[in-house]
Amino acid sequence: MARVFDVIEWADEMPNEIVHRFPETGPGDFRIGSQVIVREAQAAVFFRDGKALDVLGPGRHTITTANIPLLINFLGKAFDDRSPFTAEVYFVSMREFRDRKWGTPQPIPVQTPGVGLGWLLLKGFGTYSYQVKNPQQFVTQIVGTRGIYLMSDIENDLRSRLLRSLTDMFGEMKGKYQTVQDILGWLDEISAGVRAKAAAEFEAIGLELKTFVIASMTPSENTAEELRSRGLLDAQMYAQLQAADAMREAAQNPSGGAGLTAGIGAGMGIGNMISQTMNGMTQQAQQPQQSAQQGAGNALPPVMTPAEAAQVLRVSEEDVIAAIESGDLPARKIGRAYRISREALEKFLGG
Repeated sequence: MARVFDVIEWADEMPNEIVHRFPETGPGDFRIGSQVIVREAQAAVFFRDGKALDVLGPGRHTITTANIPLLINFLGKAFDDRSPFTAEVYFVSMREFRDRKWGTPQPIPVQTPGVGLGWLLLKGFGTYSYQVKNPQQFVTQIVGTRGIYLMSDIENDLRSRLLRSLTDMFGEMKGKYQTVQDILGWLDEISAGVRAKAAAEFEAIGLELKTFVIASMTPSENTAEELRSRGLLDAQMYAQLQAADAMREAAQNPSGGAGLTAGIGAGMGIGNMISQTMNGMTQQAQQPQQSAQQGAGNALPPVMTPAEAAQVLRVSEEDVIAAIESGDLPARKIGRAYRISREALEKFLGG
């Protein structure tokens, strides 16, 4: 004989559960007058024949057609109050799930037009928190008929939603940053933007995104290779980078030719490579090399800051300073600032 439940409750604190179905498997036998006990930080969604009839808040609730009006439509007006009927109750944890972890499974490509390779590949991690906002919507759309629904059952999906919003934010902020240091200065704004963008996606499944925090953002160690594998770097540029790496290794070898702009970063600052690139551009334009060099020289100011030189070289300011400090690019230090002459830069470009 089926057991009739006169008291329906779930007393467990639900530390890792978002939803617990009562009973866990199959329908339960209830009757008019049965008690549903909902604890603090819980909500109870009452189901009959696969349809949600009501959401009960904290407290003791007696099952009647008065407090669950839709029940009479399923039982019929001639129903005997003492006769059992089948139903299910889904207990939903309404507490905030805090300190949940997120991270980038693979680096996110971020455009930096005119600087270095034109892209950064960033790795990051941090925390977020969320809470069930609409228990009926969450159970209906996400949980279904499962007896137990854990945080781990949904958090891969939540992290994917957050990473999509993070990638979108970087795209919208293009032009506001050129280096990793620039991005680090915008972390609070980026975090707030991700939370605002992802909020609608969470709300669409009955959740509320409470917090989103970026704890760290660092560049990938294999930027060129990863950009090439993603189709963001053409074969010619990749070959030039490989040649630049070989030159850097030779410069670091005591028996090799020292002073070949070691340390300028990612190969983009190698003098010979830049010179070849500029020569190739002038050849494509079918202009004499000497005229192109004179035109380029006339276009340069007589004295430049590292930032201005970086624009000419199409590298970051940090790369230019590294070349100065290594002795490859002559510059004069005034106080704590460097100044570079046009002649020194032209000599550097000439290799």
